[in-house]
Amino acid sequence: MLNDSSTLTNTELVDLWLYGKSKNTQQSYSRLTRSFLNHIGDKSLREVTLMDLQTWEITLSGSDNSKRTAVGAIKSLFSFAKELGVISANMGTLVKSPKVKNRLAERILTEEEVRGIMDAAQGGRDRVLIRLLYFAGLRVSELCELKWRDLKGRKDGGQITVFGKGDKTRVVLVGTSVWREVQGLKGKAKKDDPVFVSGKGGHLSRSMVFHIVRNAAKRAGLESNVSPHWLRHSHASHSLDRGAPIHLLQKTLGHSSVAITEMYLHARPTESSGLYLPDEEDDS
Repeated sequence: MLNDSSTLTNTELVDLWLYGKSKNTQQSYSRLTRSFLNHIGDKSLREVTLMDLQTWEITLSGSDNSKRTAVGAIKSLFSFAKELGVISANMGTLVKSPKVKNRLAERILTEEEVRGIMDAAQGGRDRVLIRLLYFAGLRVSELCELKWRDLKGRKDGGQITVFGKGDKTRVVLVGTSVWREVQGLKGKAKKDDPVFVSGKGGHLSRSMVFHIVRNAAKRAGLESNVSPHWLRHSHASHSLDRGAPIHLLQKTLGHSSVAITEMYLHARPTESSGLYLPDEEDDS
């Protein structure tokens, strides 16, 4: 039975808050909360003031996105503490998350750019990895965790069982060509072996996937700092452009709400009122 919540230390509270979250979220949030707990020193969360939160926010460095993530993490911790009865008032609600420009449109590649990245990949494994990120719309963590038992053949290609964000499982289909290429990596691998293997024989790391995609993009002549998630963004945008139903895309990407998927419609609009205005230079 859980001890009286009023006796919980900050560290114990953070451990309870992180329990059940994904490994990547735990790592990220642990780092962010350490920064905050170091800032408040010996104070418990019950003693934290609005000024403590504001002065901590001032110390944050990095991009607006990273600051927003940090503030969001601490706000989540305070909400959890309030629900648990550790604090009587949630000071986190008074802290405003930094506003950031939506740069999704900048992170959607053209179909030609995606093909260029695939063609620039070095080695069969790296090319298959990039193709699967794009055609299956996978997150990096989902790709890294794939085992051969998660893959099953079909007459028209194959299906992949993905354990995704929020501990939700979904099934993604891929076509014959991609499926054949993925199967070409199997060799004598057993069902519990990783699909994408590191140099040490285990699952390929997230950082290595970033390295593979970034280097292929550079060789393809792209100036931007392309990340694997750009391929997921591109999958979403291109499939919508080609007529995929938005609810199907939501299911494929594993979004919790279709409202999240709709952001791709706003990032790549098909119409704008300015296109209805006459432009004399068009007739020249």
